[in-house]
Amino acid sequence: MIEELTVRGVRIRVRRSGDPAYPPVLLLHGIGRSLEDWDAQHDRLAGDHRVISVDLPGFGLSDPLPGRVTLAALADGVAATVDTVGEDRPLHVMGNSLGGAVAMRMLSTAPARIATLTLVNSAGFGKEVALALRILAVPGLGEPLLRRIDARAAYRIERSLFHDRAHVTPERVDLAVRVAARPHNARVFLETARELGTFRGIRAPWRQTLLDQVAAQARPTLIVWGERDLILPAAHLAAARAAFPHAKTHLFPDTGHMPQIERADDFADLTRLFVAAHSSSV
Repeated sequence: MIEELTVRGVRIRVRRSGDPAYPPVLLLHGIGRSLEDWDAQHDRLAGDHRVISVDLPGFGLSDPLPGRVTLAALADGVAATVDTVGEDRPLHVMGNSLGGAVAMRMLSTAPARIATLTLVNSAGFGKEVALALRILAVPGLGEPLLRRIDARAAYRIERSLFHDRAHVTPERVDLAVRVAARPHNARVFLETARELGTFRGIRAPWRQTLLDQVAAQARPTLIVWGERDLILPAAHLAAARAAFPHAKTHLFPDTGHMPQIERADDFADLTRLFVAAHSSSV
């Protein structure tokens, strides 16, 4: 069920599935994306979990919250959305790309709310990022580019996310164009991108601070990556292992930026076992 909830006076888009009594799993998408990136996992996890995915405030088809868009504001907005849903148990949070950084920020600020972390090709572990995202951080260049996303540009963006182009569907391209046309889309995207990075790459200070905070919490953590990621390179997985030596890790071969889509069955099997191993103590 996809619905729009009122969170702090604005509309936030949420999908819920599964029995509310089951262990709660929260799914967070990446920059410029939407909750549809987690549809395949709703289908696979809802049989034994309460699954909640959200369009991050200002992204997808959600409205932005008042104020500047920052990592802290996104994490706070997600927490407020979970409150509105009525889920107050510790969450098994799975975050892809920017969503991984948001998940880590949630843990750093409200550790009691987080049972486990699953970080999927997550931002935060290295400087390197796709050139297209670095260009968007350049003042004067990003906004015109973001306002010109048509079907052809959307196809190229979708193509960069997947190793197997069969996942670049007309439905995904159409949704990308629809999201890009939202009046606040360029502002939200650029405020987020420029807080986290520059043309030179992802900034080090926020990354190191966040990783130190998360390491100090020592929550059960699973880190997965797609070997053929063109957005955040799989070499970041080594940095993730060094930052979180307690974490379990998995590298999906011949897979791009979103293993939860390209390797949906294997991803679900892996995460279901991980969550089950840490649900009894929640």
